[in-house]
Amino acid sequence: MSSAAAAAPGRLRGLRAAAAVALASPIGAAGAAILLLFALMAIFASALVPYDPLQVQYLPGHRVAQLLPPSHRFLFGTTYYGRDVLSQLIVGTRVAMIVGLTSAFFITVIGTNVGLISGYYGGWVDTILMRITDVVFGIPFLPFAVVLVALLNPSLFNIVLTISCLLWRTTARVIRSQVLSLRERPFVKAAKVTGAGDLRVMYVHILPNVLPMSLLYVALGIGWAVLAEASLSFLGFGDPQMLSWGEMLYSAYLTGSFRSSWWVVVPPGVCITLFVASAFMIGREFEILVNPRLRQP
Repeated sequence: MSSAAAAAPGRLRGLRAAAAVALASPIGAAGAAILLLFALMAIFASALVPYDPLQVQYLPGHRVAQLLPPSHRFLFGTTYYGRDVLSQLIVGTRVAMIVGLTSAFFITVIGTNVGLISGYYGGWVDTILMRITDVVFGIPFLPFAVVLVALLNPSLFNIVLTISCLLWRTTARVIRSQVLSLRERPFVKAAKVTGAGDLRVMYVHILPNVLPMSLLYVALGIGWAVLAEASLSFLGFGDPQMLSWGEMLYSAYLTGSFRSSWWVVVPPGVCITLFVASAFMIGREFEILVNPRLRQP
């Protein structure tokens, strides 16, 4: 069996072991349970919604069910336009999962590769990549996102693109610092002596050792991305074709109903908070895993 083939199962075992350790604590398990609940809501949203989230609901006498408080018919109440809040909340979970997972994937892939290449090669390659990272660090996220989304037209793809363009910077810096140490280890020098090329050394021998740190930024990236999408949607730059929690808050703000009807604001706000908190709870456990100094004695 080739060393690459042998490395793949070992890498998978390492990922499974890292996930098991991170989820073994009550905080990590609670975060995973909340995230799993949202994932199930997103998958089975069509079967769970009691009403069409965009359909106006009517009361007897053909009166619009406008801003009705929670009741047995509308468990989370209705919006200014007479739409069911619970249905919108469930459907909005899909946008959160799509944006969170997709953005976290691209943030981690870009950041890990930039850090890997920069730390491994050093010299002018490291200088160029780190100066680019410094420039990205200097760009304020929200103004940049507003301008870019406005220029490209609001859409889910453009929101993910905007998030991915900026939020990889921290991942790149942290991965680079690890690679700078790993490239001097005996196992890397041994791989070079046996004739392994740079790509093989980076992606077969060094990458598995930085994957736990990459997993940390996958978890954190999910939280960052959902928070960023909610912020953009609340400012009116969300995808008009898709219903999200940020869009629900934006609609409540536009109609002024957030001042008098708590049920149009609290549910999406709580969902955003729980979603982001669950991602950071998992990330906290991965951080403890990769940083022994944070572990309890």
